[in-house]
Amino acid sequence: MRERPWLRGLRRPPETVVGGHRALKAALRPVTEAVRARRRLAWLNEAGMRIGTTLDLRRTAEELAGFAVPELADGCAVDLLESVLRFQQGDHFEGAAGTPELRAMAVSEVPGLNLAPDPVGEVSVYTADRLVRTCLTTRKPVLVTRMEPSDFHAVAPTPEAADLMRRAGVHSYLAVPLIARGVLLGLADLVRAGSRTPFTRADVALVMELASRAAVYIDNARLYGREREHVVTLQRALLPRSSPSTPGLEVSSCYDPAGDPAAVGGDWFDVVALPSGRTALMVGDVMGRGLAAAATMGRLRTVARTLMALDIAPERLLARLDLAARDLEEDQVATCLCAVYDPCGSTFRIASAGHPPPLLTGPDGTASFLDVPAGAPLGTGVIPYDPVDCPMPERGRLTLYTDGLIRSRTAGLASQMERLREAVGAGVPDDGTVCRAVTERVGGDRSDDAIVLIAAARPLAPEGDVYVRTLPPDGKAAGQARTAVREQLVRWGLEDLVDSTELVVSELVGNALRYGNAPGELRLLRHERRLSVEVSDSGPDLPQIQRADVSDESGRGLQLINMMCRSWGSCRTPEGKVVWAEQDLPARGGPAGPR
Repeated sequence: MRERPWLRGLRRPPETVVGGHRALKAALRPVTEAVRARRRLAWLNEAGMRIGTTLDLRRTAEELAGFAVPELADGCAVDLLESVLRFQQGDHFEGAAGTPELRAMAVSEVPGLNLAPDPVGEVSVYTADRLVRTCLTTRKPVLVTRMEPSDFHAVAPTPEAADLMRRAGVHSYLAVPLIARGVLLGLADLVRAGSRTPFTRADVALVMELASRAAVYIDNARLYGREREHVVTLQRALLPRSSPSTPGLEVSSCYDPAGDPAAVGGDWFDVVALPSGRTALMVGDVMGRGLAAAATMGRLRTVARTLMALDIAPERLLARLDLAARDLEEDQVATCLCAVYDPCGSTFRIASAGHPPPLLTGPDGTASFLDVPAGAPLGTGVIPYDPVDCPMPERGRLTLYTDGLIRSRTAGLASQMERLREAVGAGVPDDGTVCRAVTERVGGDRSDDAIVLIAAARPLAPEGDVYVRTLPPDGKAAGQARTAVREQLVRWGLEDLVDSTELVVSELVGNALRYGNAPGELRLLRHERRLSVEVSDSGPDLPQIQRADVSDESGRGLQLINMMCRSWGSCRTPEGKVVWAEQDLPARGGPAGPR
């Protein structure tokens, strides 16, 4: 057969053809490397958009593991140090000493691989024979290109897991540390199985770059969580840790911080025991966020608590608190609501400074918002404040809250208030978990911290008996008061306090006759471990202890009361004032204890 002419130019010696292929590959190698580099860069850029979408540690770890599979590996697990999860500084491991505590945060596998990594959420134990331990102590990647039978036990957490890896066809392993800003945060380990090519040095460089970027996102979440933890810790430290004795009331409270640390810091509440068994309740919200708001809140709460301890009426308390708020250098304003409960009359006296209205729930579970004049926020200088007297039904509940409970990113204010009204109605638990239950019922995508304070009216227990008597406006008042005190204390089994209480009530009635026009009402209240005696009158001047010389015939009554009683004081009322004194009840089976 004759050779075709057009084939003559294509025939070359075999070595020439091979040499040409090599030359072509060499010529195309820069182009191939450029394409690979571009793909890797595009892949890493995509990682920046898919990893770190939130400031949640667990979510960020899940995004890292999910992004690496299946593009880079057939399986990936991410573990973080326990100190990182506590929002503390990452641990430093410079040698083999010490046992690192890590917790499995995320696992991702291709379908059908069926490995057995450490369960998510549990502590990962890395003994000295584990390759991961080497990665942590040296802070360098560990690569096993081709796994030998002994390598499976150095990689897997248990012998069973090593057997599963072997049967799944795992043949290559890579572990890289997660380091950001010089802090070791944890590690990520990856495996390849089946017909996939083993990890190479180029893969190590690529995974290290991915781990470096992901570690920054994880560290941002750690710093974010640490800042929130600090603000919440400060906020909780400024709030009361326990409630005092509240005769006739069962008070429950809860504080629910916002997820954003910048939104935490302005809410407060307080419960203060007042004389004669009365209780003052207060909630407030500084119109600011962060550490500055928390500091302002602490200063305002201190002033408010001091004013409440002086037994000032709610409307006068808010007026004085407004003056204190205007003196703050931060130039911040706040809303506040104050309510004082009197168990003898079962009434609340409420005043508000721009705060959301409280809710009153009846014994049948029907809830309604109270019509309390809102007033101006504290610090604006717009006073006075108008109080409201509200009768409290037996087994009723008064709910105070801050606006963070009803403000939501996804729902309107009106709908949230209606949800709150329904939440405090029938069906809520009748114990200390009622506030938490109300918070969960309201729900919503809240963007601010919230406080719920619920006071439930309860009948006075036997140890909290009350006795009330109207006194005549003349000289007979002292004798009738002493007789009434003697008879009532005998009924209560407090004979040891008869003499001292008769002397106290004589002085109180005498002062009312001399300086207060005339005595009005005598009230005895036995609650917890104290006995309260109070006498009301219509005089405007509050009593004060005066210095009495040896030759003076008067001026020693309040000095005697001050020495004999645990505490004493006075407070203004719409009709005049009330002067009160408290004594400790005697210990059972013995006389009254010391002051």
